[in-house]
Amino acid sequence: MLTGDMLRRSAERFPSKAAVVCNGVEKSYRDLERDANRCAHALLDMGLAKGAKVAILSRNRIEYVTAFFGASRTGLVFVNVSVLYALEELVYVLDKADVEVLFYEDSFAEKVKQATERLPKLKASIVFGAAAADELGFEDLLSGYPDTDPGVHLSEDDPFCMTYTGGTTGRPKGVLASHRNRVVTAHTVVVESGITDDDVVSIVTPLFHVAALNIMLQPAVLVGATTILLPKWDVSEYARLSKTYNISASFMVPTQVSMIVSDDGFEADNFSAWRKLNFSGAPMPDWVQRAMLEKLPRVRLTQFYGQSEMGIVAALKSGDLPGKLGSVGRQVYNADLAVLDPDGKPVQPGEVGEIVARGDNVMLEYYGDPGQTSAFWRHGWAWSGDLATVDADGFLTLVDRSKDMIISGGENIYPKEIENVLYEHHAVAECAVFGIPDDKWGEVPAAHVQLKSGAQICDDDLVNHCMERLARFKRPRLIKLVTEFPKTPIGKIQKNVIREEYWAGRDKRI
Repeated sequence: MLTGDMLRRSAERFPSKAAVVCNGVEKSYRDLERDANRCAHALLDMGLAKGAKVAILSRNRIEYVTAFFGASRTGLVFVNVSVLYALEELVYVLDKADVEVLFYEDSFAEKVKQATERLPKLKASIVFGAAAADELGFEDLLSGYPDTDPGVHLSEDDPFCMTYTGGTTGRPKGVLASHRNRVVTAHTVVVESGITDDDVVSIVTPLFHVAALNIMLQPAVLVGATTILLPKWDVSEYARLSKTYNISASFMVPTQVSMIVSDDGFEADNFSAWRKLNFSGAPMPDWVQRAMLEKLPRVRLTQFYGQSEMGIVAALKSGDLPGKLGSVGRQVYNADLAVLDPDGKPVQPGEVGEIVARGDNVMLEYYGDPGQTSAFWRHGWAWSGDLATVDADGFLTLVDRSKDMIISGGENIYPKEIENVLYEHHAVAECAVFGIPDDKWGEVPAAHVQLKSGAQICDDDLVNHCMERLARFKRPRLIKLVTEFPKTPIGKIQKNVIREEYWAGRDKRI
């Protein structure tokens, strides 16, 4: 199955049904299919070679979906670019990805203008929204082209989609995936979370990230559900949309769920149709999951574990709660999963190893980086960089990222163990534990903590809380109360950014 087949088949089954809704504008499956074909013809008319790169810089909007499925029928590679990039980052990614065509939202016109002056490989730029006199608008691009399939012969193994990782270590890497890789992930989500054509699905995280694009949009289109796009996250706006459109299924990052259950204006009636919540990207604090179970007990939670590189490889379902609370789930039905030691041998239950996976869900390569690609594959498995334990039932519990492990006086300290203890305190909303330099021990644990709204507590109280529950060498030597965290678009706390101020001028891999 090809990516474009998802839309085509749903357009054949539900031609008049609303496929996507954004800012009050609806587009039916029939019209989305036709516009995607016009977009495909327009791209092919540019004379681009098969495999040429087409990038998009835009917030969630209908044109994004149209361009995505249009490119899927051309043999071109669709590159998702973060709207949060500074100019230098944008130039780096577009150049590194060999982008020849760029779709962009009108609000980013000035940044794009500055970037294109430094991108000699870029041949064309198309704007979503209001186009200036010297710009080519998306509607003008599509005008005059046929609305039929362009008939390009494609293989499931052809490269199609590229997403750049968040760059938690060094420069972002381009994760190049095939049609097969992303279609398999869409089927995984449909089966494991039960998305159907009866659902009204909300997309409230950025489409430029694989979570929104692959964990919600593609599964929704695959089954013929209606998708509601939210360009910018806002709790009250989500509540309004939920009530207006009877939203039944959502993908969210843990921070968004926390904001909903903690909102002073929370009213369960606004979410009366909500039945399915998929989440991923970062571990959800246990207190948030408990609050969801208490305030919205009819919502079935499905936690997905995966990566841009691997797609979805594990799932934790509502039926596994509360017994497996704290786990990220067990192997999904269509992927191989294991926890191995550095020699590639399976660890025993309760022992720490690295999560590895293999199957049709795993990426093709890191684009233009054979060294990183080679390091990603060892002993026939793709290595995640995530450390975990596995229990006798096959459920994984994350210990930490291998790169985040703190080595203090020769002892291995896993930040997540300390974070779990901090989350047990009633005042803690979010936290991040990391290593800071120490002349005697090399490095020691430190923590940044954000308190729940209205909570008051001092850092010494939190240190004492940890000392009662952890070995002395694991206690945070520094706790700093903060009002917010630097995060990736998918909600992961960027520990590398936090660590920088402590390791400036020191030798520490961040």
